[in-house]
Amino acid sequence: MTPSVVALYGPPAAGKDTVTAELTCRHPEFVHFQRLKVGAGRSTGYRMTDAQTLADLRRDGLIVHSNQRYGAEYATDAPELDRLTAQGLVPVVHVGQVDALAALATYPAHWTRVLLWCPRATTAERSAGRGDADTAARLKAWDETYADLSAHPDVLWSAILRTDRTVPEDAAAAIWQAVNDQAPEQLAARELLGEFA
Repeated sequence: MTPSVVALYGPPAAGKDTVTAELTCRHPEFVHFQRLKVGAGRSTGYRMTDAQTLADLRRDGLIVHSNQRYGAEYATDAPELDRLTAQGLVPVVHVGQVDALAALATYPAHWTRVLLWCPRATTAERSAGRGDADTAARLKAWDETYADLSAHPDVLWSAILRTDRTVPEDAAAAIWQAVNDQAPEQLAARELLGEFA
């Protein structure tokens, strides 16, 4: 049976951690995929490693996707996806670039793509509220995410959720439904993009 994996895309403070926590609390088969991280900054929610380990995994073809942001490198590795899916779990992978979706799709699984969104002002408010020391960098990343999404308006999503209008419980329910229906991706972000043009 093909394993299921969720790709959760969105700008900083769109609620990826909050929605994932709600999802994993309500449905224990879902688990937050902790990406590898090399660099300073927040360590919660990551598997901290070193540059040599990451280089060795890359050399062996075991890095599915990696990116750099906030002065650190983040990576999604096949061995951890293998470990989780072998247990019948559904990993929830957080991504911040549309390019990541194509890279992740090379891993053999049924991928459910979910777009979480919030206005730039909401990112600013949430970032400040949680005490981020780099809110300006988070807002820059929001701008980059909007530009990235705008450059790929035809990418299709299993669910598009405005987290400034949707409570975490409802967002988690929508993701669970999208995964379990095995519904074909059918939603484009054109209407959403038009709201923020």
